[in-house]
Amino acid sequence: MFNLMKRPLKFAIKLLIFTIITILTQVGGIVFLLSLFLNNWINKKTEKSYLRFIYKFFTFILLYLSFTFLVIPVIARPFGRVPLPLLETHHLQPLNVLTCVLNRHYVNPELKQTAFEVAEELNTRFPGTVVNYLDANFPFIDNFPLVPHLSHNDGKKLDLSFCYRDAASKEPTNDCPSFIGYGISEEPTEFENNTAEYCDKKGYWQYGILTSLVNQSKKKDFSFDHIRTAELVKLFAKQSHIGKIFIEPHLKTRLKLNSEKIRFHGCQAVRHDDHIHIQL
Repeated sequence: MFNLMKRPLKFAIKLLIFTIITILTQVGGIVFLLSLFLNNWINKKTEKSYLRFIYKFFTFILLYLSFTFLVIPVIARPFGRVPLPLLETHHLQPLNVLTCVLNRHYVNPELKQTAFEVAEELNTRFPGTVVNYLDANFPFIDNFPLVPHLSHNDGKKLDLSFCYRDAASKEPTNDCPSFIGYGISEEPTEFENNTAEYCDKKGYWQYGILTSLVNQSKKKDFSFDHIRTAELVKLFAKQSHIGKIFIEPHLKTRLKLNSEKIRFHGCQAVRHDDHIHIQL
């Protein structure tokens, strides 16, 4: 009787794992199913339960990393998506390598080339500058949601971090106050429009939620580099392939950004005074 009860519980746990890692990585669920085929072999070769768990866990990790960095980039290319670099390339790099591990760094080849060209130009104007990218898209299937984003689902979107200075030395830095690049905002002054407050009053509770969830302790160690950030946005706005750029309205005014491509993203999204959103 007890064994009969264990079977549906094990199935439910496996289904939950499959669902979670599919939401987080798109392809992790498929890799998890593949790893299950090896479990019977591990069970036969290993008697101790804790060793079985360890072997199964690392079997999945090895399979997942192999697929992520060796197989998926090859398969994704015919579908029109290519990975952004894992390491600094043409002065473009991921702010957090987990973005690549989770397969959230795929874009249209046109967008990748544009990002390289802009990063190189920004480095020419401000030597030593590296552009940090954040979330992009998953490798496959249009309209597959990249949680929590509303529109990163077709290979044509890319988020970038702002540029900052070290608060103590006042020198430019390629680091960011937020570990994930989101959630530490460049707040409006008392003389600027407070869109976050406006959207919150309209009932869009999610608009500023990341500032509550992300640790703010490092904010004091950085200052917003308005010169390099403005130049970064302007360079993207000049690219013919770029169709829209989202940044918080008060920063568009403060940075004197006049391009028609630079728009307000709407209260249904989240605030964009912590990152830049670009899209084809």
